[in-house]
Formats: sequence, structure tokens, C-alpha cells
Amino acid sequence: MSGFAQASDLQAWQQLQQHHTTLGRNIVLKEFFEKDPSRFEKFSRIFKNTADKSEILFDFSKNFITEDTLSLLVQLAKEAGVEKLRDEMFAGEKINFTEKRAVYHVALRNVTNQPMQVDGKSVVEDVNEVLEHMKVFSEQVRSGEWKGYTGKKIKTIVNVGIGGSDLGPVMVTEALKPYGDRDLDLHFVSNIDGSHMAEALRASDPETTLFLVASKTFTTAETVTNATTAKHWFLETAKEESHVAKHFVALSTNVEEVTKFGIDKENMFGFESWVGGRYSVWSAIGLSVALYVGFDNFHEFLSGAHAMDKHFKETPLEENIPVLGGLLSVWYSDFFGAQTHLVSPFDQYMSRFPAYLQQLSMESNGKAITRSGDYVKYTTGAILFGEPATNAQHSFYQLLHQGTKLIPTDFILAAESHNPIEHNKHQKMLASNFFAQAEALMVGKTPDEVKAEGAPEELIPHKTFLGNRPTTSILAQKITPGTLGALIAYYEHFTFTEGAVWNINSFDQWGVELGKSLAKKIQSELDQSGENTSHDASTSGLINAFKKKAGI
Repeated sequence: MSGFAQASDLQAWQQLQQHHTTLGRNIVLKEFFEKDPSRFEKFSRIFKNTADKSEILFDFSKNFITEDTLSLLVQLAKEAGVEKLRDEMFAGEKINFTEKRAVYHVALRNVTNQPMQVDGKSVVEDVNEVLEHMKVFSEQVRSGEWKGYTGKKIKTIVNVGIGGSDLGPVMVTEALKPYGDRDLDLHFVSNIDGSHMAEALRASDPETTLFLVASKTFTTAETVTNATTAKHWFLETAKEESHVAKHFVALSTNVEEVTKFGIDKENMFGFESWVGGRYSVWSAIGLSVALYVGFDNFHEFLSGAHAMDKHFKETPLEENIPVLGGLLSVWYSDFFGAQTHLVSPFDQYMSRFPAYLQQLSMESNGKAITRSGDYVKYTTGAILFGEPATNAQHSFYQLLHQGTKLIPTDFILAAESHNPIEHNKHQKMLASNFFAQAEALMVGKTPDEVKAEGAPEELIPHKTFLGNRPTTSILAQKITPGTLGALIAYYEHFTFTEGAVWNINSFDQWGVELGKSLAKKIQSELDQSGENTSHDASTSGLINAFKKKAGI
């Protein structure tokens, strides 16, 4: 529990309000650069990634900040106890107090085997045991040593999960596709809409398909229903229940339910209660990643995150890259009224990265109650969205440039492409857009400039760009497993920083439960004959219309 109720009561918050009042009248980003030629060096930070020996440049200089702003934001973090909460997390303390759990995904990528404990018991050995199990199993499948019930090599992997058990593996396997075994076909099924499973099964052969059923409790309704459908499909061909054990493995901790399903308990990959779903790709939930890219690459992925963990844990706040990113988000949300946060990777392989970050950010900080039980007096939880550029700039960047909303934006680019085709022409075009978009959002185009281009008088307002739109540019060398791990961990700790300042519990997700519990009740009602009258008029009316249209 925190020692303060509202972030807005903190002295640094009130000083930031005064600072914003003064600064807000004078923010002209391009003039900031004209007055201070060293601004880029002053507000950029370089992360040295020990996982792949590369560097990632984080350029914060095109944001609404001065040295005074940065100083006050860092002071806010100190007064809010960001460092204390961070240290408690790394110590395995139960900072997720509403569920009485530690928040210990950092222990999953503790590749240097630092001492880490929960309730006085070391977790290092158990984490390493699961990783070794993943290594052995993934190598067996990839080499062909593991065979299906007819003796054929596995050619298709179907991951059955939902939420964090789906979004993480989907995003990472796509982002690391250049490292993947292209002889393996991957499918990820999460939606209870039968079409999702039907399409995966249509592309699969029962003799050569391996299903990974990802559910910690093995009771998640959507996942178990989808897995059962897959099992029925498999047995239509395989016939014998004993064959299930060669084609289904469980990413779970519920031995009883797993074995009842027909999965050999030896093929169960567990993880602890201190692993939140949206942080679980580092755990056994990442088995599909290890299968696809190989365990060595999966280990490098963990190492990249571990390197960012070390930076976050040990670096002073003024130089702490995730802390600075999170503080900027608070600055925009609560002092400039920004409601959204755009993350746009200039990398097609990272097409699912924004969707992954949506869960990380919006499930973590979509809260309105402080850790002391009070309703917040400020905005929390930005609406995070994004798509890969350059396609995105032909769809919604118009709103960034000339809309009425302030949309703080992160652009991500790797200098080195995995596919340097046409003598790297594509990558140079991609990079030119990466630089140009951030510059254009900052400098805009004045009416005089539009007029000088020869535009008719009546079109000048329509072709004017106000500029002064903030961006953060993230430039990596190449999207390697280690770089991707570091980038994900950056956003995890970015999100942590936001929640710590806002004094909310970023680690529970009670908001997910209400709809799920009501759905169970309604599902039983759909099996009943006659008209439904047990809900409000709208809900009952919709249920009755559905039953009529569906013929039930």
C-alpha cells in the first residue's frame, strides 16, 4: 500500500501544474531546437543491450520538455515512490495487493541467476527447470525426434489460448519470423468464434499437428472449449484417446484437469501465480516461440529483457529510459489532456506489437481507484493504438497532422533490415518516412510557406499544418531476439512507472471478470426455450432476436 492517496496532492505535481501554465504558452518545439543546438544530445538516451551487443537510441527531444520539466517529472517519480515500488517488485514482495501476489515476471528472464525469492523461497531453480524442459522439448520437436502417433514429424503448431496466452506468442513469433523455422506452420487460436479454430484446423493434418493448450488453470472457458473442439477433430482421425498425448501439451499448472483431458503430465509446462497473463510470454507460455525460433534465440529474447530490467533497476531516474518514457506519458495525460498514445513501428514484422502493447497498457492502467481505495482525481490509462508504418500514414496519420487531438506518438525503426532487397532501397525509403513524419509533426507548415508554394488563397488554410506535435523516436540496429526483448521490457517498465505515479495497482484485472461472469449466466439461458425476460429490455430483446435468427 502506498503512503499517499492522490498523485495530485504531491508537491511536485502542483509544481508541474504551475510549470505547465507557464510553459504551455511558450511551447514551440522547432524554436526549442533553434535556441538550443544541443537539445538532441540533452534529451536522448542510449540503451546498451548486452544481449546482442547492440544499442537502442531513444530520442525524447521532440517532446514538450525543458530541463526544468524533466527535473520536476523526476521529482514527481521520487515523491510517488517509484523507486521503492520498483525495488519491492524486484524483491518479490506482493505489490499486487488485491490478489496478494508478487509481480515477478522479471524472474522469468533472470538469465544471470541473481538471487530472487518469493515468501523466502528461491524461485531461480524452478524457473530454470521449466526453461530446461522447454529447451529439451523444443529441440525434440524441431529435430523430428518427437513424432506424431503415426511416426511422422510435427509440421504444424497450433497455440490455443486467449489474452496474454495468445497476444504475446503471436506478436513475438511474427516479429522474429526471420529467425523462424519456415518448415513449421504456426496458428494461434484465441477467439471463441468457431471460425478461428475452423480455419486453423482446415490448414492442419492430424498426423503432424501439435496443439499447445495455454491456460494456467486449464479452466479458461474459451481456451478449454477451443481445445476440446481440436481434440474432437483430432480423434475423428486418430480414433484412440491414447494418441492425444503425442499431439497435445499443456501450458498450465492444473495437473488434474490436464491429465483428465488426456495430456501426459510430463508434457505439462507450469508457471507460478506471480506471472500475470500479459507478462507471461517469458514463461512456458512462450513455448511456441521457442519451438519456432529455437531455444537459443528464445534465450537471447529473455536476455534482452533482462538487460533492460537491470537498466531499470539500477539506473538513476534522470537517465532511466523506461522511467522517462512513463513520466512523459503522465505529463501528456494529466497536464495536456491527451487521451491516447500511438505506437507505430516502421517494421512489418512488428505488425502485432501495438496490439500486444494495448493489453499491457490498458489492462494494467485502466483503473480508477488508487492503492488507498480512493477514486482518482486525474486521468489514468491512455488509449494505446497503432499500426505499422508506412501503411498507417496513408490511413490515420492525417489526424496526427491536422486533427484537433493531441496524440503523443512513438515511432520505432531498425537501421538494418532483415530483407535488404533492391540494394536496401526499401529500407532507405522506410527510414526517410520515419525521419520525415517526426519532423513534419514537429515543424508543420505555415500559411506563408503554403502560399510560397503557389497554393490558391482558398486552399491555404487546408494545406497549413500547425506542427508542434510531440514524438519519441526509437532507433534500433536490428530487430533481433535480444532487441525485441529489450523493447518489450521497456514498455513494461514504462507502464509500471505510469501506474506507480498514478498510485494505482497496475497488476490486477478485475474489470475483465464482470463480463465473463454475466456471459456464463446468459449462455445457460440460450439453451432454454421461450422468450427471455430476465434482463433489461435491451439485453432481453437482443437475446430473443438472436435466438430467433439462430433458430434456437
